[in-house]
Amino acid sequence: MTAKQLATTCAELASNKKAEDAGEIETRLKQDHGLRAAAVDGFPASQWIVLDYLEVVIHIFHRDKRAFYSLEDLWGDAPRVEWEASATAS
Repeated sequence: MTAKQLATTCAELASNKKAEDAGEIETRLKQDHGLRAAAVDGFPASQWIVLDYLEVVIHIFHRDKRAFYSLEDLWGDAPRVEWEASATAS
């Protein structure tokens, strides 16, 4: 699986998720793709979970935390990679 494929899969799994759903994302990536997170930080009550897959890092935020930290602005000058959800995304 390429980094771009992994990023797309992670984005599909993480869209519209809450911190409480981080375990589901970990499980799906492990079962469907044989991937294990190198590190996991945070817990549901913190409203921010980080799943580190080395080539791709998944941040799952509560809506208020996402707005407050605005991670997109930290890398605003980086090249953007466009993606579309696959037809099989759930």
